[in-house]
Amino acid sequence: MAGRRRLGRQFGWLWAAYAVSAYGSGLGFGALPLIAVLVLHASPAEVSALSAVGPAVGALIAVPLAPWVEFRRKRPVMIATDLVRCAAMASVPAAYALGRLGFAHLLAVSAVVAAAKIAFGAAGGAHLKALVRPEDLLVANARFESTNWSSIAVGPPLGGAAIGLFGPVVTVIADAAGYLLSALGIAAIRGREEAPRTGERNPARAGALLDGWRHIAGDPELRALHLNTMLVSGLIMATEPLLAVLLLRQLHFPPWQYALAFAAPCLGGLLGSRLAPRVVARHGRHRVLRTVGTLRAVWLIGLALVRPGVVGLVTVMAVELAIIVNMSLYTPVLATYRLERTPAHLVARTLTAWSIGQQAAIALCTALAGLLADLTGPRTALTVVGLIVLATPLLLPRPARAPQPEPEPAPSRS
Repeated sequence: MAGRRRLGRQFGWLWAAYAVSAYGSGLGFGALPLIAVLVLHASPAEVSALSAVGPAVGALIAVPLAPWVEFRRKRPVMIATDLVRCAAMASVPAAYALGRLGFAHLLAVSAVVAAAKIAFGAAGGAHLKALVRPEDLLVANARFESTNWSSIAVGPPLGGAAIGLFGPVVTVIADAAGYLLSALGIAAIRGREEAPRTGERNPARAGALLDGWRHIAGDPELRALHLNTMLVSGLIMATEPLLAVLLLRQLHFPPWQYALAFAAPCLGGLLGSRLAPRVVARHGRHRVLRTVGTLRAVWLIGLALVRPGVVGLVTVMAVELAIIVNMSLYTPVLATYRLERTPAHLVARTLTAWSIGQQAAIALCTALAGLLADLTGPRTALTVVGLIVLATPLLLPRPARAPQPEPEPAPSRS
């Protein structure tokens, strides 16, 4: 079966490195805002800034990194960005132990980790394209996707329990350790990596910063998929703070139910990602992108219907499960298609541009949804977001029309 296909020892090390990093980040999920609240007694505005401004600044930092990543061997870049993230996260418990931890420190760590994550993802995508055969890309991406969702399902509940037992910075230490182990796993990949062949006379030119965006904008299908992804991701992520206020403050859900409502549906990510190769084999990639891309957007409106009690908890879990199953099926198909349509010398810059655009959309949609919630209430804001996302399938690329046969010339009359 495609999902069990052997992809080689080198891919195994890469996958293991990704897994240990993902599980470390799962344990440390939300750790920085939690430390800001519990240790620094930050205001709601400061916590919001930590969640939005830090990643936005990180995206800006990542812009000039794109050519640097593109024109270097990718494994050293991945190791370097892992070590940078390890050092940044490790600085938090160190400063806490010395009594020197401050809000500006957390903001700087958030920005550095966000920038390094974008650079790592760009280098990792380019390395994956060179590491596995083209026909194995979808299987590889599906394995990464399943690992990602399983880490989200398991990590945050365990991290919450660890914080309760050992204090607020313990999960940050686990996150830093995950990045260090990831760097060691990537270093264990054998074989000499060839230096990238750019085919460009001056790869350091100023215009190289924008080549990723030019490639996306110049490909009609990638452009449509990118616009759709930015809007869908932004709107889905914008519902999380709204739902937190609705469930915890207005409907008085216990914290454990709130955590369960988000952790349990993540197991659906295992299902969707495992189904991706066989669904594509049966129905074709374009049909999957359009059908599943639509299905991942139609469920969000259900969050506006949440009520108190067990029925409300089941409603949230059902909506989240439907979204996650479709997202986890869609994402590896999109990632594979994006790599296939991008020349090797543009992969890192294209993936960087894609990540920056997605991060900016999430920040903007979250800010606008929060403002709307302040004016109208979280349930109304959830309704508006759910209605807007219903229009996003219109941005998905249309299937190409088959060329019409030219009419045969009428027989001449002699």
